[in-house]
Amino acid sequence: MGSRKVTDWQGKNVTVAGLGVSGVPAAKVLHGLGARVTVVNDGDDPRARAQAAELRALGVTVRLGDGATLPEGTELIVTAPGWKPDKPLFTAAREAGVPIWGDVELAWRLRELDGRKAAPWLCVTGTNGKTTTTQMLASILQAAGLRAAAVGNIGVSLLDAVLGEEPYDVLAVELSSYQLHWAPSLRAHSATVLNLAPDHLDWHGSMEAYAKDKGRVYEGNRVACVYNVADKTTEDLVREADVEEGCRAIGFTLGAPAPSQLGVVDGILVDRAFVENRQKNAQELAEVSDVDPPVPHNVANALAAAALARAFGVPAKAVRDGLRAFVPDAHRMAHVADVDGVTYIDDSKATNTHATEASLAAYESIVWVAGGLAKGATFDELVAKSAKRLRGAVLIGADRALIRDALARHAPEVPVVDLDRTDTGAMLQAVQEAKRLARPGDTVLLAPACASMDMFANYNQRGDAFAEAVRELGA
Repeated sequence: MGSRKVTDWQGKNVTVAGLGVSGVPAAKVLHGLGARVTVVNDGDDPRARAQAAELRALGVTVRLGDGATLPEGTELIVTAPGWKPDKPLFTAAREAGVPIWGDVELAWRLRELDGRKAAPWLCVTGTNGKTTTTQMLASILQAAGLRAAAVGNIGVSLLDAVLGEEPYDVLAVELSSYQLHWAPSLRAHSATVLNLAPDHLDWHGSMEAYAKDKGRVYEGNRVACVYNVADKTTEDLVREADVEEGCRAIGFTLGAPAPSQLGVVDGILVDRAFVENRQKNAQELAEVSDVDPPVPHNVANALAAAALARAFGVPAKAVRDGLRAFVPDAHRMAHVADVDGVTYIDDSKATNTHATEASLAAYESIVWVAGGLAKGATFDELVAKSAKRLRGAVLIGADRALIRDALARHAPEVPVVDLDRTDTGAMLQAVQEAKRLARPGDTVLLAPACASMDMFANYNQRGDAFAEAVRELGA
């Protein structure tokens, strides 16, 4: 299907699969281009009905409660990223030869609409650290005087970014594995896969399929494929990618960098990739203390962001200034308070074992507050790696027994408090129990390794409950 002229879209029959944060903007944009848009949605709840009413007022057809049937005459499907590939709607589309795009693919196709100047995309994916790295990257680009924004899976619509009246110089684009699955023609200026660990396997079907979708971010890269030296799978994905001639593989490491890498030397972030004579020379970029918080996995995020910015030609000073200006989102290794010599840290965003392992590695002596919805995860490897750091553990949530059993197997000497309640008030009791277990110099760390929806609306609410409970301790 043509896509670069508005006239290409007029009268096209396009089905948008799913309402929500991507479906509604996609339907509006397509309708505005003159397409005949039908939205199909599985749910028929009050929020969906309100969104449907808004779209119907524009003249968009909306079918609620039926996301399985392919509307007659459909020439293209634009899907919300979370819709699984095996849905009957997509099976019918494939049988009918109808292409399926995600909202990212749509934005990519529309970025040069009617001759507009398209901003290059610097893309970030990985199991953990995507949002932080993308925000750091945008901050660095802005510090270089560029009109840049953090967009994509981060909550800012890519469609708005590519179709806005004032064009961007460059976009820092966070992409999930779902979005990459539905974006076959995306070709970034440069991209990174930060890390890979089992996640969303129920959606992808296997670790191999998950990794393959993540690896799509490297396809067709023009300047740099940035990989994690400590995670060989990310380097393997670079090797497998079909990139443009001259595109370079650039590693980032928490150790001293080899040529064509960024790394750390004596507390300094240094670049041995984007310098003249990289065999002998290195460029200082920033100090580890410029990274907030300066814990290992976040320093790795900063190095990945710096690598993408340097690939775009950003000067070293902008890396330092951008990292200093960056303010991390709430509930990501957030320092809540120090009470009686004990530090309380809120990392409610650590909703899987990979993120929690990085969180636990940042502190020496920890009372760990964990539990929630496990989403099929197992905890033996996490507990075995982290056991020596644990002073104690306080477990909450529906699947806490899985963590309790892993602790019994791999850290039997660690005292465990198992709170047999799933009401929201459990967090106050959890913090009180953690205080009882902690000694001066310890860190009480909320890093649940689980989703929050058994007890809370989301990880934000869980983190807020933890912070409120800590404030009550110090009152």
